Amino acid sequence: MSRARHLLGALLAAAGLVAVIDAALTAVWQEPVGALRASAAQDELDERYAAMQVRFVDARLASTHTSMVGRARMARRLDATTQPGDPIGRLRIRRNGLSEVWVQSTAAAALRKAPGHYAGTALPGRRGTVGIAGHRSTHGAPFRKLDRLDPGDRIQVSMPYGAYEYAVERTRIVSPEQAEVLRTARSDRLVLTACHPVWSAKQRIVVIARLVRWPNALRTAPQLTAAPATRTLVQARAALESAPVLTAAPSAAGQQRAS
Repeated sequence: MSRARHLLGALLAAAGLVAVIDAALTAVWQEPVGALRASAAQDELDERYAAMQVRFVDARLASTHTSMVGRARMARRLDATTQPGDPIGRLRIRRNGLSEVWVQSTAAAALRKAPGHYAGTALPGRRGTVGIAGHRSTHGAPFRKLDRLDPGDRIQVSMPYGAYEYAVERTRIVSPEQAEVLRTARSDRLVLTACHPVWSAKQRIVVIARLVRWPNALRTAPQLTAAPATRTLVQARAALESAPVLTAAPSAAGQQRAS
């Protein structure tokens, strides 16, 4: 009986030590089990994205439409044919060392793999706002250092049909209900969102960057006319209650997948 008690005590002590180590790693780094799973998911996404790039390169070589119009068509095709969790591009931020494949959808299952594309927002190559959400403390924490970005820092978004570069303009802290940050603005831009502060879903950190370089780039980025949102803020706020991300308020053009 005494031996069994000693064994039980040793097991409980070991379990306690593991819990303490897990908590310490989570506090100073990120949740370790989720990090390992996210790393494995990135390896798989890397392979799938490489295969996708080959297909798009073949399509570009076979097509005469490699201009901005042609790439817009490819972006529309990619948006229409990918499923939630499918790879669609690679996101690189030199300032914080991020380099990850990002995926279609901000559904929970998709965000466990990688940063995800907000439905109803554009893909690079099409006019409007590109919206991407990511975790800061779990599932690889790709956006943990989002608060370290300064105005002027560059963000590169590589797509199968070309690379696009954005310059950070500003960072905002907003409530989860402020889905209007994802609306189309007067210029092509990128919006990154994550929960704020780390370990809390009380607010959202939003990094806004403007397009500064793209394939066959013109000297200056053309201006857009802001499009009215067709989804009401009431609907967006309702969706936010069940997801730790902002919910896009897509334009009518975005919902019809027009270029």
